[in-house]
Amino acid sequence: MCLNAAIDDIRNGRPVLVYDFDDREKETDMTVASQFITPEIIRTMRKDAGGLICTTTPFSIANELGLPFMSDVFRDDSGRYPLLKAMAPTDIPYDNTRSSFGVTINHRRTYTGITDHDRSLTITEYARTIFSEVPVNEKIRDLGKNFRAPGHVHLLNTSENILTTRKGHTELTTALMMMAGVHPSATICEMMGDDGNAMSKEEVIRYAEKNNCVFVEGKDIIESWKGRC
Repeated sequence: MCLNAAIDDIRNGRPVLVYDFDDREKETDMTVASQFITPEIIRTMRKDAGGLICTTTPFSIANELGLPFMSDVFRDDSGRYPLLKAMAPTDIPYDNTRSSFGVTINHRRTYTGITDHDRSLTITEYARTIFSEVPVNEKIRDLGKNFRAPGHVHLLNTSENILTTRKGHTELTTALMMMAGVHPSATICEMMGDDGNAMSKEEVIRYAEKNNCVFVEGKDIIESWKGRC
């Protein structure tokens, strides 16, 4: 079963290709567990995938640490900047829920923050910090001490009830991490085609076969997730 192979690859730090749905984005994201990100994986994502490299955070952790959805930040500051309210993401064509975008960060040991080494450092240290076995107040202290915002790594917050109200790549890949038993943060990047559009499902499958990657669909993740719950 593809899902079992995907879970094995997630546990071994290998990229997995996750397609959402024919009636949603119709896109595939390359995903790796955030704890296993390396400069080499970042390079593969930007060269072979080519979309936006983002890192997910489970809702419960984002909530306890005070890591907001950017839409909430914009809404709360709309009195000072009215244009932010006018630009609220209320008309996303493939999704009737809020955007999953959170804040952007750089680790303070990075230079510009955009290089493969810099982004790898930011992502792995972020995952290590938020899943560390210390009290919440110490995690908050460490995040403030070791990270800057804004930065070059885009954080994505999952919905509160994962794969219930929202079934985007943020939730699909985070659920995949949970099923694999690794830290539930995925680093993801959309697969883009040379024609300027998202890579088609057929193109992604050919890429997967050529590069020995597992391709898995959102419907398979949801089916397994329901069985798990």
